[in-house]
Amino acid sequence: MRNTILKSVSVAALVLATLSGHVSAKEAGDLLMRGRAIYVAPNEDATTSIGGTVGINNDIVPELDFTYFMTDNIGVELILATSKHHVTALNTALGASASLGSVMLLPPTLTFQYHMAPKSDFSPYVGAGINYTFFYSENAPGGTIANINYNDSFGFVLQAGFDVKINDDWLFNVDLKRVWLNTDVQINGGGVTAAVDIDPWIFGVGFGYTF
Repeated sequence: MRNTILKSVSVAALVLATLSGHVSAKEAGDLLMRGRAIYVAPNEDATTSIGGTVGINNDIVPELDFTYFMTDNIGVELILATSKHHVTALNTALGASASLGSVMLLPPTLTFQYHMAPKSDFSPYVGAGINYTFFYSENAPGGTIANINYNDSFGFVLQAGFDVKINDDWLFNVDLKRVWLNTDVQINGGGVTAAVDIDPWIFGVGFGYTF
């Protein structure tokens, strides 16, 4: 399924690049705003005080980002999105599987990007940066798990993507990020603890507008 999506996106990008006949507007001082739909896929792992590990579901959410071009090739991007995830304890003393409720993640992310061909209709880029993830709206499932808390934390980000010019202002974007993100979790006031690596892949598709 994922390979089919990637092939479809690549074909769409090539078509857009063929139809576009003008020079891209990326240059020093430009502000580029993008809206994307992103697919957040955690690559989770955990060490808990009761053995086992955790499972975290995927999510599809909107994302908004702003890129300021300090030079024609170098941009700094601020990425804003929030996602909701349901967490399940797997193969622990709680049983074969047990719900740990849900939690919202708000991970403001800042990346520095290098755009290889800023004046071309097809403009790839790579980036690296940091994020700080806020965990909020923790919702414990109740019963034996009365409350649960996730600690906010810093993470590192790698990014790659490309823009395809549609006209002088608009562009089509495909973006892939890997975030190295972990958190310490306390259940029932610390009666059970866990060190959780979330480490999501984030695949995004959307459109941008240059100011």
